[in-house]
Amino acid sequence: MTALVMLLSALAASPVWLLGLLVFLPGAASALCTVRQTKFVSAWTALVVIVTMLVRHGDGRPWLDRILMVLLTLALGAASVYACRHRIRRELVMLRLRSTAAAMQRHILRPLPIVTDDVLVDGVYEPVQEDRLIGGDIYDVVVSPWGTRILIGDVQGKGLPAVGAAFAAIGTFRATAHREPTLTALVDSLDASVVRHNSYAAQTGEDERFVTALIVNVDAREEVQVINCGHVPPQLLHDATVTTPALTSGVPLGLAELAAEPATVDWFAFPPGATLLLTTDGLTETRAVDGTFYPLAERLTKHVTLSPTDLPRALYDDARAFAGEGGQHDDVAVLSVRRSPYR
Repeated sequence: MTALVMLLSALAASPVWLLGLLVFLPGAASALCTVRQTKFVSAWTALVVIVTMLVRHGDGRPWLDRILMVLLTLALGAASVYACRHRIRRELVMLRLRSTAAAMQRHILRPLPIVTDDVLVDGVYEPVQEDRLIGGDIYDVVVSPWGTRILIGDVQGKGLPAVGAAFAAIGTFRATAHREPTLTALVDSLDASVVRHNSYAAQTGEDERFVTALIVNVDAREEVQVINCGHVPPQLLHDATVTTPALTSGVPLGLAELAAEPATVDWFAFPPGATLLLTTDGLTETRAVDGTFYPLAERLTKHVTLSPTDLPRALYDDARAFAGEGGQHDDVAVLSVRRSPYR
């Protein structure tokens, strides 16, 4: 303590140095420490300043200056304690909000992997805004009497404005996937839900949105049923080869009344041991600094030997590396689907 007093006595010869020290110590504590620790630092600083003012009583400085210096120190200490309390309150509020958002995400977007009697679904979901837990990409898996039904979709736009349409599509999928016997009826319900959401959005002055989607039905048969509503086509990995099933691409959800024909169900082989890769355009439209799009088919051939569990993360990391710091990113959802070994 004596050494500190002597040091502060030397600095006190220059009011600028002393004032800088007074601002730094309690202020730094308020930004980094608890309220109790900040109180201790403020009290310690005030004590040292008071002792310093008493020790240097013969330096010719008026007592009014000494009193003002002590009052300034006390005021800075009190302000630091108040700032610390305010910071901690905000941190607690943000922690509660983030915990609430995490709980909502677990209910809206089910944690992966998901296992049913028909399939094992694994993958990654990454919003472009890292401080958001939910973005414009959606997915879900529902067990129905007609097999396991998988939805992957992409709401027009990104960020919080797209969340409303995402909620509407996921909620309807969960409510009707186990009730509608055909995929066409399921798609009709999904389209109607997006249309209803758009009508509510128009009343509040928000933009109307459409949703591209891919709905897959997997059962005990070797072939799977798929309806493509303007979405990125799936990729089939089997025996170290990659193929893109030929699908009829319909209009996105919310635009069915503009289509000349109703949604069409396509069938293709999904043999045991194969992996079905479902993605959103956040992966396929990832761009490098020079504007080049991520070559998914080419990159898949380099990752075809990976397990279905490791493949989605490997593709996501590869796309991030491809884009680099200056590239363009978007919300990304990548799902790998393989038949359950329990079948």
